[in-house]
Amino acid sequence: MTSSLADPPYEGTIGRTYHESTEHWSAPPSAAAGTPNVVYVLLDDVGFADFGCFGAEIDTPTIDRLAASGLRYTNFHTSPLCSPTRASVLTGRNHHSVGMRMLSNFDSGFPSGRGRITHAAATVAEMLADAGFNTMAVGKWHVAPLEHTTPSGPYDQWPLGRGFERYYGFLEAETDNFYPELVYDNHQVDPPATPEEGYHLTEDLTDRAIGFVRDQTSFTPEKPFFLYLAYAAAHAPHQAPPEYLAKYRGRYDKGWDVIRADRHRRQIGLGIIPPDAPLPPHNPGVVPWDDVPPEQRRLFARMQEAYAAMVDHTDAQLGRLVDFLERIGRLDNTIFVVMSDNGASPEGTPLGTLNPTAFQNRVPENLQDSLDRIDEIGGPRAQSNYPLGWAQVSNTPFRRYKQHTHEGGVRVPFVLSWPAGDVPGGQVRTQFQHSIDVTATVLDLVGVRPPAVRRGVPQMPLHGRSFRDGLRDPAAPPSRDRQYFEMFGHRGIYHQGWKAVAFHERGTSWDEDRWELYRIDEDPTESRDLAAEHPEVLRRLVEEFWIEAARYDVLPLDDRGFAIRARVPRPGSVRDRLIFTYLAGVPTVSGAAVPPTMNRSHAITARVRRTDAAQGGVIVVLGNVSGGYVLHIKDNHLVYEYNHLGAHHVLRSEGELPLGPVELTFELTKTADCQGVGRLYVDGEAAGEALFPQLLPFFHGFAGMDVGRSIHSPVSPSYPARHEFSGELEYVRFRLAASEEVGEPIATADDVAPRPSAGVGFEVVD
Repeated sequence: MTSSLADPPYEGTIGRTYHESTEHWSAPPSAAAGTPNVVYVLLDDVGFADFGCFGAEIDTPTIDRLAASGLRYTNFHTSPLCSPTRASVLTGRNHHSVGMRMLSNFDSGFPSGRGRITHAAATVAEMLADAGFNTMAVGKWHVAPLEHTTPSGPYDQWPLGRGFERYYGFLEAETDNFYPELVYDNHQVDPPATPEEGYHLTEDLTDRAIGFVRDQTSFTPEKPFFLYLAYAAAHAPHQAPPEYLAKYRGRYDKGWDVIRADRHRRQIGLGIIPPDAPLPPHNPGVVPWDDVPPEQRRLFARMQEAYAAMVDHTDAQLGRLVDFLERIGRLDNTIFVVMSDNGASPEGTPLGTLNPTAFQNRVPENLQDSLDRIDEIGGPRAQSNYPLGWAQVSNTPFRRYKQHTHEGGVRVPFVLSWPAGDVPGGQVRTQFQHSIDVTATVLDLVGVRPPAVRRGVPQMPLHGRSFRDGLRDPAAPPSRDRQYFEMFGHRGIYHQGWKAVAFHERGTSWDEDRWELYRIDEDPTESRDLAAEHPEVLRRLVEEFWIEAARYDVLPLDDRGFAIRARVPRPGSVRDRLIFTYLAGVPTVSGAAVPPTMNRSHAITARVRRTDAAQGGVIVVLGNVSGGYVLHIKDNHLVYEYNHLGAHHVLRSEGELPLGPVELTFELTKTADCQGVGRLYVDGEAAGEALFPQLLPFFHGFAGMDVGRSIHSPVSPSYPARHEFSGELEYVRFRLAASEEVGEPIATADDVAPRPSAGVGFEVVD
């Protein structure tokens, strides 16, 4: 089978010389004149009620403007989690079918959970590029296997391997907005500035989006463009510039019950929900605001201020892109889609957090410590996430959250604008639609047919269906009459206005789950369970779920948490060994590819050379302000510091270091679960020893590792946040024990390195 990458057949003639030959040039693919541009704006963990035009008190004038020139869909659904929704939006297929059961952080070993998008499902970028579009992606990716996000690739699932010609953003699930880990096209780059210089990721991403469109317009203005703009907002950590934090100061002191009721009332007034749609009672784990102790209220209100400031700031940056497109005359003929990837997140727990690493390791935080740091919330020294009560507000008026198949997890705000396309402005659409329908609709609008075969690979058909008719006709039927949902064993099925849904407790039998039944077109807030009244309907829908599950590769159901599945590296993983050697000058090592040192014996050895006792700095650092470790030279002493969720355990060499070439080692011997004894060695001679009473069990945070420098959020305040090691560094070598067992020896250079039995990871909790 001939690949489309091959040169097309030559249609000229070849003689002995050019005098006897006829030239021929193949025409490149081109879109028809007047084909619209396309912009997907994908927000993260933003709830149904978080835009002003969907009832929020948060200022979102840009999104409101797009809604005023276009449509708001109030019955639009996604999967309950980020990577799956992104896979569906990008391909127009169901996420299990394309291999994205859950997150792209691991391969489950089943076809539905490879953590990558199969090449049998072309992305919208691939299809539009083949049709003559310029394609560019900016922001969060998180649909490539994260163990592949190193400088050695493989790159076939990076944006440039999936149809995008340009890329700038981050490949992980989340990143610090003041100290992000960035990729430009196919290589890692450092943030262009520091928070002290006014840097924030959302502004940087918008600058790059504008720059990509500017370049495209300057050189190929006759071509349409496709821009995929996936902001980090408003995934935790919630961080915003100081002026936006100040704007919302005190606005949430009235508490989540009042704010939720206010949003519900506005939604009815805006026609977003029916006038008789009730506001359900609190989700499990949410207490009435009046029952929250005063000190906690103060803390919780400040956390919500940071979230609102982040959403507002993001809207303002999106406004810069919209204004730019208007200024260059390309706004009216641009199809704008704005949506969230899932409902608001429950990952802040009932009490909120300033430290996501604590959540990921299931370690409770100390309330007084959080109160002592209240003024850091929203800034570079904190990585906050709000408590469940505010997530419930974001999902007003629906039940439950992200990860769940109830409406709070899967119904999101959706705006589509295309002024030049006769899409009416300021109207509301209530048809049931799903994220798989977005690309099907856009391809229909721009006149591109999905290929049956692409580059020699047969393509699965689109699962999405175009809702083009509903854009102009509010009475048009929805383009789909059924859709399944599944995540962590939570299940749901929609069919012709009915919805059956089951909440699953991890580790219990699926046969014990109780299915609920709702007439969702009449009861969008899932307030009246009709299972007892209509058992025959429920039985039919449950059977329909299993049919859809078999059809779209949902099986087998799997409720295992992230940490369990991430312990064993997939075959070929860069973590699939016990000895790791990093040469000086390597770029940041992504968090999913670092040596799995957590809760096991290991040694870190560095070969350095110094000519002056004043030379020093970071040798290796992993983590960020929330947790991690750093090995560095300070004041001519070797120092190992372990940041256990803000508690710093420090081991300093007893004597000063010699000049010249020297081998420096930190060795941890595990003595009990999450405990060990650390020792320093200088050229093999003992130089210090200390007990490390607290070690993280799973995860050092979402940040990566730097060798010979510090460039990201600092693990410790004892060294500059951004600097290079001032001596000469040859390499840093890690040697690991083969398991987490106490007494397991650390590997030596002569050992054959078997696959580790445990590794980095965190549990995504319900």
